[in-house]
Amino acid sequence: MAIEAPYSRFKRNNQRIYAIVCIAFAAIFAYDGYLSRYEWSKRHSFYEKHAPQDKPDDTMRFNQIAPIFLAAVAAGFAGRFRALKGKRLLATDKELVINEKDRISYETIQKIDKTYFESKGYFTITYNDENGAEVRRKLSDSDYDNLGPVLDHLVTKIS
Repeated sequence: MAIEAPYSRFKRNNQRIYAIVCIAFAAIFAYDGYLSRYEWSKRHSFYEKHAPQDKPDDTMRFNQIAPIFLAAVAAGFAGRFRALKGKRLLATDKELVINEKDRISYETIQKIDKTYFESKGYFTITYNDENGAEVRRKLSDSDYDNLGPVLDHLVTKIS
């Protein structure tokens, strides 16, 4: 029986919200920087105020340049959202799989420190890697949802 703990929905959704906010601000700045000069624009006075004689001041130049950078930042947040979508923690019968890359066999786990799990929401696993070096790994409930059952499964497998 495998127990899965997907990456935190809160953190994934924050990436989506950040991308949407960046796009919204990029649209506002693009409107002020490029479209406010036309007569049909309700903010025609913005263009007249910040670009007299068609020479834009610093505010207008910022409004013309910022959308490019904000769109790039929004693309970064969207890419991060896509990358986080597949992350998960999987406790199988023989090993703990972290993000499909790190596999920790239950035989190599030396101890599990769950002192702060109830109060701060994390626990620490100490194990030996393939080279024999001791590694401490901290797993937090702010990073993974459904971490409590994974911890219970780990404790029963180690005991």
